[in-house]
Amino acid sequence: MGKSIGSFSNPMARKLFGHIYADDMETSEEHPAPVRVISEAIGQYIGRLGPVWVEGEIAELTARPGTVMAFMRLKDPSVDMSISVSIPKALMKSASAEPLPPNALIKVFGRISWYAPRGSISLMAKSIALVGQGELLARIEALRNLLAAEGLFADSRKRPLPFLPRKIGLICGRASAAEHDVVENAKRRWPAVIFEIREVAVQGSNAVTEVSAALKELDGIPDIDVIIITRGGGSFEDLLPFSDEGLIRLVSKCSTPIVSAIGHEQDAPLLDLVADLRASTPTDAAKRVVPDVQEQSTLIQGLQERARRKVASFLDHENARLASLLSRPVLADPETMLSMRYDVITSLLARARAMSPQATLDRGYAVVQSESGTVIRSAAAVKSGDRLRLRLAEGIVRAVAEGENQ
Repeated sequence: MGKSIGSFSNPMARKLFGHIYADDMETSEEHPAPVRVISEAIGQYIGRLGPVWVEGEIAELTARPGTVMAFMRLKDPSVDMSISVSIPKALMKSASAEPLPPNALIKVFGRISWYAPRGSISLMAKSIALVGQGELLARIEALRNLLAAEGLFADSRKRPLPFLPRKIGLICGRASAAEHDVVENAKRRWPAVIFEIREVAVQGSNAVTEVSAALKELDGIPDIDVIIITRGGGSFEDLLPFSDEGLIRLVSKCSTPIVSAIGHEQDAPLLDLVADLRASTPTDAAKRVVPDVQEQSTLIQGLQERARRKVASFLDHENARLASLLSRPVLADPETMLSMRYDVITSLLARARAMSPQATLDRGYAVVQSESGTVIRSAAAVKSGDRLRLRLAEGIVRAVAEGENQ
C-alpha cells in the first residue's frame, strides 16, 4: 500500500503548509498510525507554522471573572467557518478603550496551536486590533470599483418589476419592524397580496450566510415574481453584511428581480447598487412593489368615464350629421330628385325623337332600299325591273321598278 499524503486546495494554505510535505508519515492499511501519533504529528506540523494575522468577526466571547485569559470564536463573515482564539484579557483592554462590541470585526496576530488530547486547533493571540471604519470604508470602495468595472451595477442589467406580482419573496429580520412595515403597507395598498417570508439574521456573523441561503431558496420558487431584501436602520457595522462580495455576486446572478430596502435614505450598502430597484425604506419598498388598489380603481373609473364621454360625443356628432342630412329638401321629399330628372329626360327624349328618321317617316315619307338593303338616293341607280324595299313609318313594302328613270 502506498503512503497517505495530505493536500491543500487553498492557495494560501499551500503557501503556509507546503513545506511540511518533506517529512510525510509512512502509513498503510496493514500498519495504520494510532490516533495519538497522528495527533502529535499534526501538532508538530502546526508548530512549524510561524505567527499569522487573522481577520474575522467575534461570534462568541467568554471572559470569566478571576481568569487572565478570554476565549472567543472568530468567524469568517462570508462562510460558515470559524476558529477558536485564546487571548489575554490585558490585550483586549489595550485593543479598545470600550469593551469589544458583539460581532466586531477584528485583526488578531498570534500562533496556531494544536491541543492533542482533544484534537482541536486554536489561535493564541499576541496582539489584537479593531478593524477601523476608515479601513472598512476603503475596502468597500475598492470592492465597489471592482464590481462596477465588471458591470454588476450597470443600468442595462436592471430588470423592471412586475405591475402586480403573483407572490412577493421577503427576506427580513426575525419579528422585525422592517417586516411589519413592508407587509402592512403592502396589504393596505393591495389586500390580496401574497408573501413568502424568510426571517434570517440581518446583522452579525451569520447574516451573510442566512441571507444568501434564503435568497437562493426564494429565487428557486417559480411563482415568486420579486424579492425584497430589507432591514431597518443601524450602525455602519450593522449594515456591513449587505456589502459582502459573495452576497452581491449572488444577487447579480438571481433570475428574480431584487429590491433592496436596507436602512434609511442615507444608508448605501453595495446591495443597493446591484439590486434591480433601490427603495429608501422598507415602507418605500412596499409602495414601489405593490400598486394601490384605490388609485387603480380611481384610474379605471376615470378611464371608463373618458370612454363613456368619447362614445357619447361620437354618437351626438353622428346624430347631428344625420339630422342635417334629413333636413335637406332632397331627403325631405325624395320624389323631388326624380321629378327633376324626369323633366330633363323628357326634354331630351323629345329632341331625340324630333331628330329621328322615324319622325320623318311618320310624316308620310318612305326610305327606298335595294334588295340588298342599300339606300337608293338617285333614280339613276334604279333600272326597270329592279326589286325595291320601301320602309314606311310602319312596316316595309316590296315593289318592282317600272318605266324609265325621270
